[in-house]
Amino acid sequence: MTRSPSMLKAALWMAGWLALMVIVAVAGRETLRELSVFQVMELRSVIGFAMLYPLIHKFGGLTAMATARPLAHLSRNLVHYAAQLGWFYALTLISIGQVVSIEFTMPIWIAILAATFLGEHMNVWKITAVVLGLIGVVVIVRPATSSIEPGQLIALGAAVGFGISVTLMKSLTRTESTLAIIFWMLLIQSAAGLVPALWLWQWPSAYVWVWIVIIAFCGTFSHYCMARALTYADATIVVPMDFLRVPLSATAGWLIYGERLDAYTVIGAALILIGNLLNLRGAPRPPAAASIRNSP
Repeated sequence: MTRSPSMLKAALWMAGWLALMVIVAVAGRETLRELSVFQVMELRSVIGFAMLYPLIHKFGGLTAMATARPLAHLSRNLVHYAAQLGWFYALTLISIGQVVSIEFTMPIWIAILAATFLGEHMNVWKITAVVLGLIGVVVIVRPATSSIEPGQLIALGAAVGFGISVTLMKSLTRTESTLAIIFWMLLIQSAAGLVPALWLWQWPSAYVWVWIVIIAFCGTFSHYCMARALTYADATIVVPMDFLRVPLSATAGWLIYGERLDAYTVIGAALILIGNLLNLRGAPRPPAAASIRNSP
């Protein structure tokens, strides 16, 4: 099945990604009060696979998940697994707003990687969106006002990993279905984290089980949303939309944990929003014959 490029559809799928990822940040903070990062990641993958299986069964079962690019899936998911470990661990060290803000150095790496390896064109609108978004992030974080903490460095390392992961995912969307990409993500990450999760295992409380299920659902289907968005638009268009997660996450941290939401956050969010609007306004309209391959 082929899908014509569509800015509107890419934006709608990214809206789903944004909502689910903000929930994951809150749920991650709650589960990590009791459990190790490895155990949270393992339960998220295993339960997420069970949640995804009805879709797998509907669209051809396990045989439909066969791939001719196992090494691409393996490399993408090992990098993504390491980045997720760092992201969750950073949540225990610094505020949610800071973790997500630092994560948004990611578009720098994506822009470079997508242009270098995927042949995507960086026009003035895309560059402007990235620059304004990053300025907005710097305004929110204000790194010059305090010393750099270990949690900030871990979050930065995770951002680099996410940049590589998204670029590899975009490459996979050219030949693989969205469902297959998520299937291999859950399978590979379940295998990667099994031994450390069992080694550090402790039985979750009923309260934490609720949050684990939320992480599994939101974590699994957020990536489904991201993969679908990437089938409708370039990575350098899709990812700047994700800048909106910064003010959304900062707001969640303020409402739930009392983390400060000040004028700098508001100014930074405004810059991020302006960058996204410019990016969407300036995106070239593809010819009617153009299409991107994908199936559910």
